[in-house]
Amino acid sequence: MYKEAGKTKFQIDLRRHLREQNISDNLIHLICEIAEASKYVINAVRTGDLGVAGTSNLYGEEQLALDVLSDRILRKRLIHSGVVCNIASEEMDEIYQAQGSAEGLYSVAYDPLDGSSLVDVNLAVGTIVSIYAGCDLLQEGRKQVAAMYLLYGPRVSLVYSVGNGVHEFTMNQLMEFTLSRENITMKPSGDIYSPGGLRNKYTPGNEKFVNYLEAKGSKLRYSGGFVPDINQILLKGKGIFFYPALKDAPKGKLRLLFELNTMAYLVENAGGAASNGTMSILDIKPESLDQREPIYIGCSEDVAKAVEFLKG
Repeated sequence: MYKEAGKTKFQIDLRRHLREQNISDNLIHLICEIAEASKYVINAVRTGDLGVAGTSNLYGEEQLALDVLSDRILRKRLIHSGVVCNIASEEMDEIYQAQGSAEGLYSVAYDPLDGSSLVDVNLAVGTIVSIYAGCDLLQEGRKQVAAMYLLYGPRVSLVYSVGNGVHEFTMNQLMEFTLSRENITMKPSGDIYSPGGLRNKYTPGNEKFVNYLEAKGSKLRYSGGFVPDINQILLKGKGIFFYPALKDAPKGKLRLLFELNTMAYLVENAGGAASNGTMSILDIKPESLDQREPIYIGCSEDVAKAVEFLKG
């Protein structure tokens, strides 16, 4: 409970807020279970081993011990939630079937610790989660019933949407998530840009777009972590993040199922846009777990301008 302008107000916790969203009890339970799991993930980030686990994920990337531990924490919580049938993690090479029946249950795709290589230099990292009804994970992102990320920075915050606005919760001293911002909205255009990839590998259209942004006075703000960069743009309500097609990587770097769909759903629900340069991220039907796509995400006018430059 806290006071504001002489009035006593009750802090709104996550579960109470979810109950007001007209969603099923199972979905409320699932989102709260993920929030609970994040408490163990942040403890691992703050106290865990920074060494290498000695294994690789399906993309051939060296897994850090924190990646493995975070994945284990989330997967165990999801399995024992009783409301999940299928699970896909960026750290697993196949879908894990938790239950056979799909009725009233959900499938979850997640990146357990995005930006984990930044932990040893004490920069912000996060967890990214997409939730779908039933057992089919290879659906267009627009069919998500919920999307959320958790940011482990100076504060621990949770941002979620179930299609009815985008809302931020902050972890308090009791490790409870309480509402800090409701109905976050994006401006049509902004003055921040976060560019991924090596610029000397940009295609001509992307190079022209960067020149346009610099000419209009946009400030470069890039941390190397997808969650903190999107969080900055979303909560400031302005700017654009992009990881484009590169000359040697025509599909870019980021994965549709584990990273892009979540963020596109959140940004679109806040009034922004997300495109791969030719179509909305949320309209792409995944063909595989490891599918990658270029991404332009943020203010709608800035994303439209990027698409315009790419068309040449």
